[in-house]
Amino acid sequence: MAKHRKDRDSWGSLGDKNVYDWSSEEEEPDGRARPVQVLLVKDDHTFELDEAALSRILLAEEVRDREVVAVSVAGAFRKGKSFLMDFMLRYMYKLASGDWLGDSHEPLTGFSWRGGSERETTGIQIWSEVFLVDKPDGRKVAVLLMDTQGTFDSQSTLRDSATVFALSTMISSMQVRPLSPSSPPVRSFSSSVSDLLNPLVFQVYNISQNVQEDDLQHLQLFTEYGRLAMEETFLKPFQSLIFLVRDWSFPYEFPYGQEGGMKFLEKRLKISENQHEELQNVRKHIHSCFTNISCFLMPHPGLKVATNPHFDGRIAEIDGDFLNNLKVLVPWLLSPKNIDVKEINGSKITCRGLLEYFKAYIKIYQGEELPHPKSMLQATAEANNLAAVAAAKDLYNKKMEDVCGGDRPFLAPNELQARHSSIREEALQLFRGVKKMGGEEFSRRYLQQLESEIDEVFVQYIKHNDSKNIFHAARTPATLFVVIFVMYVAAGITGFVGVDIIASLCNMILGLALITLCTWAYIRYSGEYRELGAVIDQVAGALWDQPLLSHPQALYKLYNVAANHRHLYHHAFPGHQVEEAAEERDKKR
Repeated sequence: MAKHRKDRDSWGSLGDKNVYDWSSEEEEPDGRARPVQVLLVKDDHTFELDEAALSRILLAEEVRDREVVAVSVAGAFRKGKSFLMDFMLRYMYKLASGDWLGDSHEPLTGFSWRGGSERETTGIQIWSEVFLVDKPDGRKVAVLLMDTQGTFDSQSTLRDSATVFALSTMISSMQVRPLSPSSPPVRSFSSSVSDLLNPLVFQVYNISQNVQEDDLQHLQLFTEYGRLAMEETFLKPFQSLIFLVRDWSFPYEFPYGQEGGMKFLEKRLKISENQHEELQNVRKHIHSCFTNISCFLMPHPGLKVATNPHFDGRIAEIDGDFLNNLKVLVPWLLSPKNIDVKEINGSKITCRGLLEYFKAYIKIYQGEELPHPKSMLQATAEANNLAAVAAAKDLYNKKMEDVCGGDRPFLAPNELQARHSSIREEALQLFRGVKKMGGEEFSRRYLQQLESEIDEVFVQYIKHNDSKNIFHAARTPATLFVVIFVMYVAAGITGFVGVDIIASLCNMILGLALITLCTWAYIRYSGEYRELGAVIDQVAGALWDQPLLSHPQALYKLYNVAANHRHLYHHAFPGHQVEEAAEERDKKR
């Protein structure tokens, strides 16, 4: 580690871009520690884990069997995640030194960072050197530092943001999520100490200026997305949460630091009876996810940091109040006495085990088992359109019940079709007339869904209406009686004139029709073998509607179905079954 410390101290400022990329395809070119891309984000918004690069770091001989504390930075893009992570790197490299902030004119190096409005980090990067830290009790643990892609940039979907947030939380032992005043509703500067089976031991949720309701709502969304994945692998919820409120502007109400933060947070997360149910549910959810919740208030780092495009991290340009509280915050999170590896069922997670959990968790988010999180606008628009679909279907069903419902008489098919078309158009007009969010293009698929569902319901109304037609109900037995009569007459005539082959064929069809009629009657009486009964009705309907010779496939279909239901024949005529068994025994003799 001393060798890497010397190399690192010799780096220039980040303005010289003296930070290198290193992947699984190459060795570290000069032995220096550097950020390594282990989680890649593709253009189609899918994630790919570079297992080779991750294995190179976590399976190094000196760390692979060490208990691990993973520290990650995640949150909104361009909010200082990498900036904060590099102060953590400086602390880890100068852990033995009392003045870990170092020279006031030393540029801040490590993970690539810069000012501006465009994102810098993508996916998840891991520092290639795993730090070995001696605990006060003599244990030596491995500390791993991770930097993550910012959420809510112009190229990321909400699912991307939720996945990065949840995945980094589940993997990390300590997670830091930075935010600034201009950040989107979800602003995060979080830190969590977690193990992998019980992923979050404590998390610092960094928020700019104040804890607003939208911060809590997005925290609720992202933790629930992580908890869904954990439930898939039988994991428990998170344990502890630390709100880190950056750029705190009201120290006269609540002073900087942990003590003022706890008083402030107690007020923010208080549940009262006069609160709306939605606000109460958000707070209850957060309390249900974390067993311990605390808060730390941080001042603004100063205008030079916020407005100077050439700022390179020199602490001489950072406001004194910020530095004083930074000296408290970082050791509070990373000092050997404070970091710990969580025990799960009596066992601790090692670097080797962390690699396996990385693989397991990324598979969860690569699949389609988890629901896709939606923006509040999309979720509201969907609910709005679904409500309009339900109202239109309800109108259609009510009016069709008046036309051909259970207590209404049989209606001529042509009249039923005409009434259906009229009521269907009325239901579609109701849907179109409802004011809906999302725009016309968004609502089009719900209109198509409504049309499809109405047509499906109409098919059921047709069947229900046909069942009221007494002639329709008697069509099957009438058809079979006609077949029996015709075959009986034909067999008699052909037998009389001496055409025995045709007479035998007619007798066979007559017997088959008679068995079919008895079978149909048994099915109607007992309610058994309904599938066979439906096929008999279909064949009889085909014979009724068209001449027999134009639909020979109808008899062929009946024959196939009857062959597949031979047990029904034996059930109806057990005597024949006994005779057939006796004949089989005689043949064997």
